[in-house]
Amino acid sequence: MTDLVLASSSPRRKELLKQLGLDFDIIPSNIKETLKGETPGEMVKNLAMDKAMSVLPRVDRGKIIIGADTIVYMDGCIMGKPKDEGDAFSMLRKLSGRTHEVYTGLAVVNTTNSAVLLDYECTQVLMKDLTDKDIINYIKTGESKDKAGAYAIQGKGSLIVKSIKGCYYNIVGLPIGKLRDMLLNWDLDLLVMGR
Repeated sequence: MTDLVLASSSPRRKELLKQLGLDFDIIPSNIKETLKGETPGEMVKNLAMDKAMSVLPRVDRGKIIIGADTIVYMDGCIMGKPKDEGDAFSMLRKLSGRTHEVYTGLAVVNTTNSAVLLDYECTQVLMKDLTDKDIINYIKTGESKDKAGAYAIQGKGSLIVKSIKGCYYNIVGLPIGKLRDMLLNWDLDLLVMGR
């Protein structure tokens, strides 16, 4: 049985892996998130790789490290986590009634042979037309904090999203279907791992 290590303190990523019945350790990366790369896909892959590699010295051989990073992208601009409620309001106002893309980069590192797999998932999200009151009431839920694009689709944010095209779990922060596909390259199948 291969031990998994999640290089993230995200409660959403943790919950998704738990729902799959997987046994895993959490070692937060604690790196300064600096985006680098020419495309959103490259940026999230690079940051996911930085996160996975930052925990490598603290992980025993024989384990698989999973690094992930998620961004919201629209009109050539990246929306990270809001600095405050005013920033959250501004982000949600821009997203209102429009389609944006959510990118999550995945880096999987095998500590036994230092093999690395890198990929990303992209999902399109159409936000409902939001009034200022809608945005203020959503921000009051507290869900905007610490979320790329200032919303959480798995919570009350589901009430302000009109539709999605692509992987739902990608928007939550961990495209588990993509992760399974990547691990199959090493003959590791999430369908049979865990309980």
